[in-house]
Amino acid sequence: MKIGIIDYGMGNLFSVEQAIKRLGYEVLVSTDKEELQATDTLILPGVGAFQDAMKRLQETNLVSLINESEKSNKPLLGICLGMQLLFQESAENGGGKGLGIFTGEIERFDGRANRVPHMGWNELQFARYPEWLQENEMTGDRFVYFVHSYFATNMNQADLVAFAHYGDKQVPAIVQKGSITGMQFHPEKSSEFGVLLLKQWLDGVKKGVVV
Repeated sequence: MKIGIIDYGMGNLFSVEQAIKRLGYEVLVSTDKEELQATDTLILPGVGAFQDAMKRLQETNLVSLINESEKSNKPLLGICLGMQLLFQESAENGGGKGLGIFTGEIERFDGRANRVPHMGWNELQFARYPEWLQENEMTGDRFVYFVHSYFATNMNQADLVAFAHYGDKQVPAIVQKGSITGMQFHPEKSSEFGVLLLKQWLDGVKKGVVV
Protein backbone atom coordinates (compact mmCIF):
# COMPACT_ATOMS: atom_id res chain seq x y z
CA MET A 1 0.00 0.00 0.00
CA LYS A 2 1.32 3.44 -0.96
CA ILE A 3 0.52 6.54 1.09
CA GLY A 4 0.56 9.94 -0.62
CA ILE A 5 1.50 12.99 1.46
CA ILE A 6 0.11 16.17 -0.08
CA ASP A 7 2.90 18.74 -0.28
CA TYR A 8 1.42 22.20 -0.75
CA GLY A 9 4.27 24.08 0.89
CA MET A 10 2.77 24.37 4.39
CA GLY A 11 4.39 22.48 7.22
CA ASN A 12 7.15 20.07 8.08
CA LEU A 13 6.40 16.87 6.18
CA PHE A 14 9.53 15.01 7.24
CA SER A 15 8.27 13.81 10.64
CA VAL A 16 5.03 12.46 9.14
CA GLU A 17 6.90 10.77 6.30
CA GLN A 18 9.39 9.11 8.65
CA ALA A 19 6.69 7.91 11.06
CA ILE A 20 4.84 6.21 8.19
CA LYS A 21 8.02 4.62 6.88
CA ARG A 22 8.80 3.25 10.35
CA LEU A 23 5.37 1.60 10.31
CA GLY A 24 6.40 -0.26 7.17
CA TYR A 25 4.41 1.61 4.54
CA GLU A 26 5.62 3.08 1.25
CA VAL A 27 5.36 6.86 1.11
CA LEU A 28 5.19 9.38 -1.72
CA VAL A 29 5.55 13.10 -0.94
CA SER A 30 4.36 15.10 -3.92
CA THR A 31 2.80 18.30 -5.22
CA ASP A 32 1.60 16.54 -8.37
CA LYS A 33 -2.10 15.68 -8.55
CA GLU A 34 -1.68 12.74 -10.93
CA GLU A 35 1.05 11.17 -8.80
CA LEU A 36 -1.07 11.53 -5.68
CA GLN A 37 -4.14 10.09 -7.43
CA ALA A 38 -2.15 6.89 -8.02
CA THR A 39 -1.65 6.28 -4.28
CA ASP A 40 -3.94 4.20 -2.08
CA THR A 41 -4.59 6.87 0.53
CA LEU A 42 -3.76 10.52 1.18
CA ILE A 43 -2.47 12.52 4.13
CA LEU A 44 -3.03 16.28 4.34
CA PRO A 45 -0.61 17.72 6.93
CA GLY A 46 -0.16 21.39 7.67
CA VAL A 47 1.26 24.08 9.91
CA GLY A 48 0.50 27.77 9.50
CA ALA A 49 -2.36 30.04 8.49
CA PHE A 50 -5.70 28.70 7.23
CA GLN A 51 -6.20 31.16 4.36
CA ASP A 52 -2.62 30.79 3.13
CA ALA A 53 -3.05 27.02 3.09
CA MET A 54 -6.33 27.19 1.13
CA LYS A 55 -4.72 29.55 -1.38
CA ARG A 56 -1.83 27.15 -1.90
CA LEU A 57 -4.18 24.20 -2.37
CA GLN A 58 -6.16 26.15 -4.94
CA GLU A 59 -3.05 27.36 -6.81
CA THR A 60 -1.69 23.81 -7.08
CA ASN A 61 -5.05 22.28 -8.15
CA LEU A 62 -5.05 20.09 -5.05
CA VAL A 63 -8.51 21.18 -3.87
CA SER A 64 -9.94 19.14 -6.74
CA LEU A 65 -7.79 16.17 -5.67
CA ILE A 66 -9.32 16.25 -2.18
CA ASN A 67 -12.86 16.74 -3.46
CA GLU A 68 -12.48 13.83 -5.88
CA SER A 69 -11.08 11.67 -3.08
CA GLU A 70 -14.15 12.32 -0.96
CA LYS A 71 -16.50 11.46 -3.83
CA SER A 72 -14.64 8.22 -4.60
CA ASN A 73 -14.35 7.22 -0.91
CA LYS A 74 -10.56 7.29 -1.06
CA PRO A 75 -9.26 7.48 2.54
CA LEU A 76 -7.70 10.79 3.56
CA LEU A 77 -6.25 11.88 6.91
CA GLY A 78 -5.90 15.58 7.77
CA ILE A 79 -3.40 16.42 10.52
CA CYS A 80 -3.43 19.65 12.61
CA LEU A 81 -4.07 22.50 10.12
CA GLY A 82 -4.86 19.74 7.63
CA MET A 83 -7.83 18.73 9.78
CA GLN A 84 -9.04 22.33 10.14
CA LEU A 85 -9.02 22.80 6.36
CA LEU A 86 -11.62 20.03 6.08
CA PHE A 87 -14.25 22.23 7.79
CA GLN A 88 -16.52 24.83 6.21
CA GLU A 89 -14.73 27.99 7.26
CA SER A 90 -12.28 29.60 9.66
CA ALA A 91 -12.38 32.87 11.58
CA GLU A 92 -8.61 33.26 11.24
CA ASN A 93 -7.43 36.59 9.76
CA GLY A 94 -10.92 37.86 9.09
CA GLY A 95 -12.42 34.59 7.91
CA GLY A 96 -12.15 32.28 4.94
CA LYS A 97 -13.80 29.27 3.34
CA GLY A 98 -12.47 25.76 3.87
CA LEU A 99 -12.98 22.50 1.98
CA GLY A 100 -16.43 21.98 3.50
CA ILE A 101 -16.23 18.23 4.05
CA PHE A 102 -17.12 18.57 7.74
CA THR A 103 -19.88 20.82 9.09
CA GLY A 104 -18.54 23.45 11.46
CA GLU A 105 -16.28 26.46 11.86
CA ILE A 106 -12.73 26.93 13.06
CA GLU A 107 -12.53 29.52 15.86
CA ARG A 108 -9.72 30.93 17.98
CA PHE A 109 -9.33 30.06 21.64
CA ASP A 110 -10.30 32.89 23.95
CA GLY A 111 -6.97 34.22 25.21
CA ARG A 112 -8.64 35.53 28.37
CA ALA A 113 -9.64 32.03 29.45
CA ASN A 114 -6.93 29.88 27.87
CA ARG A 115 -3.27 30.31 27.06
CA VAL A 116 -2.89 30.70 23.30
CA PRO A 117 -1.56 28.76 21.51
CA HIS A 118 -2.69 25.53 23.11
CA MET A 119 0.62 23.71 23.30
CA GLY A 120 1.16 20.51 25.22
CA TRP A 121 -0.10 17.07 26.16
CA ASN A 122 -3.80 16.39 26.72
CA GLU A 123 -5.71 13.19 27.34
CA LEU A 124 -8.14 11.97 24.70
CA GLN A 125 -11.70 11.01 25.57
CA PHE A 126 -13.48 8.82 23.02
CA ALA A 127 -17.02 9.51 21.91
CA ARG A 128 -17.11 6.40 19.70
CA TYR A 129 -14.85 3.77 18.19
CA PRO A 130 -14.88 3.42 14.40
CA GLU A 131 -14.04 0.00 13.00
CA TRP A 132 -10.40 0.96 12.41
CA LEU A 133 -9.93 2.00 16.04
CA GLN A 134 -9.13 -1.04 18.18
CA GLU A 135 -10.00 -0.11 21.76
CA ASN A 136 -8.47 -3.29 23.21
CA GLU A 137 -5.03 -2.23 21.92
CA MET A 138 -5.17 1.21 23.58
CA THR A 139 -3.79 0.33 26.99
CA GLY A 140 -2.12 2.84 29.31
CA ASP A 141 -2.14 6.63 28.96
CA ARG A 142 -4.05 8.24 26.10
CA PHE A 143 -2.18 11.55 25.90
CA VAL A 144 -1.36 13.27 22.60
CA TYR A 145 0.53 16.45 21.68
CA PHE A 146 -1.28 19.59 20.51
CA VAL A 147 0.08 22.82 19.02
CA HIS A 148 -2.73 25.11 17.80
CA SER A 149 -4.53 28.40 18.39
CA TYR A 150 -7.78 27.49 16.61
CA PHE A 151 -10.22 24.59 17.05
CA ALA A 152 -13.38 23.19 15.46
CA THR A 153 -16.77 24.35 16.73
CA ASN A 154 -20.45 23.77 15.88
CA MET A 155 -19.62 20.45 14.27
CA ASN A 156 -21.92 17.51 13.65
CA GLN A 157 -21.55 15.39 16.79
CA ALA A 158 -22.01 12.23 14.73
CA ASP A 159 -18.61 13.00 13.14
CA LEU A 160 -16.82 13.27 16.50
CA VAL A 161 -14.56 10.34 17.42
CA ALA A 162 -12.44 11.81 20.25
CA PHE A 163 -11.97 15.07 22.10
CA ALA A 164 -9.73 16.67 24.70
CA HIS A 165 -10.42 19.29 27.35
CA TYR A 166 -8.50 22.57 27.30
CA GLY A 167 -9.66 24.91 30.02
CA ASP A 168 -13.43 25.08 29.68
CA LYS A 169 -13.38 24.03 26.03
CA GLN A 170 -14.06 20.60 24.55
CA VAL A 171 -11.65 20.39 21.63
CA PRO A 172 -12.48 17.97 18.80
CA ALA A 173 -9.34 15.85 18.44
CA ILE A 174 -10.35 13.10 16.01
CA VAL A 175 -13.20 13.46 13.51
CA GLN A 176 -14.41 11.10 10.81
CA LYS A 177 -16.99 11.30 8.07
CA GLY A 178 -16.95 8.34 5.72
CA SER A 179 -13.45 7.86 4.33
CA ILE A 180 -12.24 11.27 5.58
CA THR A 181 -10.55 11.51 8.99
CA GLY A 182 -8.96 14.40 10.85
CA MET A 183 -6.59 14.54 13.82
CA GLN A 184 -6.09 17.96 15.45
CA PHE A 185 -2.97 16.78 17.30
CA HIS A 186 0.28 15.51 15.82
CA PRO A 187 0.17 11.67 16.00
CA GLU A 188 3.75 11.40 14.75
CA LYS A 189 4.94 13.56 17.69
CA SER A 190 2.68 12.02 20.33
CA SER A 191 4.92 9.23 21.57
CA GLU A 192 3.72 5.61 21.51
CA PHE A 193 0.00 6.36 21.75
CA GLY A 194 0.00 8.81 18.87
CA VAL A 195 1.95 6.44 16.65
CA LEU A 196 -0.47 3.66 17.63
CA LEU A 197 -3.41 5.78 16.43
CA LEU A 198 -1.61 6.48 13.14
CA LYS A 199 -0.83 2.78 12.76
CA GLN A 200 -4.42 1.74 13.45
CA TRP A 201 -5.71 4.21 10.87
CA LEU A 202 -3.24 3.03 8.20
CA ASP A 203 -3.92 -0.62 9.03
CA GLY A 204 -7.65 0.13 8.82
CA VAL A 205 -7.15 1.59 5.34
CA LYS A 206 -5.26 -1.53 4.30
CA LYS A 207 -8.06 -3.75 5.64
CA GLY A 208 -10.68 -1.66 3.87
CA VAL A 209 -12.52 -0.57 7.02
CA VAL A 210 -11.90 3.19 6.67
CA VAL A 211 -14.89 3.95 4.45
